[in-house]
Amino acid sequence: MPDAYILGIESSCDETAAAVVCSGEQIVSNVVFSQIVTHQPYGGVVPELASREHLRAIVPVVRKALADAGQTYQSVDAVAVTQGPGLAGALLVGISYAKALAFALDKPLIAVNHLEGHIHAVLLEERQKGNRDLRFPVLALVVSGGHTHLYLAERQDNSWSYQNVGHTRDDAAGEAFDKVAKLLGLGYPGGPVVDKLSTHGDPHAVKFPPAQLKHRDRNDRGVARADDAPRFDFSYSGIKTAVLRYVETHTMQGSIANRRRELLAIPQPKFEDYLSRCDQATLDLVASFQRAMVEDLAGKTLTAARAYDVATLFVTGGVAANQELRQQFEKDAAREGLSVYFPSRPLSTDNAAMIAAAAYPKFLARDFAPPDFSAQAGMALR
Repeated sequence: MPDAYILGIESSCDETAAAVVCSGEQIVSNVVFSQIVTHQPYGGVVPELASREHLRAIVPVVRKALADAGQTYQSVDAVAVTQGPGLAGALLVGISYAKALAFALDKPLIAVNHLEGHIHAVLLEERQKGNRDLRFPVLALVVSGGHTHLYLAERQDNSWSYQNVGHTRDDAAGEAFDKVAKLLGLGYPGGPVVDKLSTHGDPHAVKFPPAQLKHRDRNDRGVARADDAPRFDFSYSGIKTAVLRYVETHTMQGSIANRRRELLAIPQPKFEDYLSRCDQATLDLVASFQRAMVEDLAGKTLTAARAYDVATLFVTGGVAANQELRQQFEKDAAREGLSVYFPSRPLSTDNAAMIAAAAYPKFLARDFAPPDFSAQAGMALR
């Protein structure tokens, strides 16, 4: 069939993004407007501010994505938008704009699950490389600031199905990175800073025992599931508390307060600014925290891969940009004889190219959104 150009729109959290993707496999344009500067003073995303910034940015971001792609509103074949999960107010900005645009242009409108978008970010780039021979089933770890999920992904013709075989019981992995960084006075977002600082510390200096999950997730009551289907859930609230207790028992509060104050005085701190203000005890703590996180994520994922006899691993989402995580998965997957794929770093974090790519199978199946669909902040992926 002829090429199909899909305009994707993403506004689930704190990035306003738009992209044009051709037939689910060629990025023609990809524009992301980040709100980091807006949220940095608060140490995390403020939902009301995120919604306001989306309102300001969405029109110019979409216009730029179309201009960069050499397309017009009339020339695209469909409009795709994130329906959930995410911040309700932020999602509604993208959905309202996409609805109005599709109605005015008389174009099909496609609703996309944000988590499926992250999985299709990997598929998109592998297709761009000419790799069309992925072995199934695929086990996908979607790990970011808001999500830590394990999915078995299967493809039948152009349709995809997903089975959740693990998720976090409390905090997402990326949330733990950000909150530990905030606790140590390292600013927001904390994941990239922790990743870089960890190479300067001893990853075995502080012992963090793995989380022990001794009962079935109470939130799964009423969910249809085979009793013998193994689960591989995560929990990261405990390690945050362990870092806090370590800080308290080793009287690190004073140095943290000084570091926070000095970094706030620098408009745009560079990595050297962070490194020069960290003593060895802090660097060892950061390295040990990251080691514990990476070992837990990789260990549970590889155990799930063996239990479900998968052929391929995907590791995607914002935390997939972590260098140590990538190295650990590459080493462990090679030992197990598994292929492992990551998105590039620009496509690891939230973007609209992944939304447009995930929309393409739905476009082929004519699976279009009804006019009355709305945001689903807690949307599940099936």
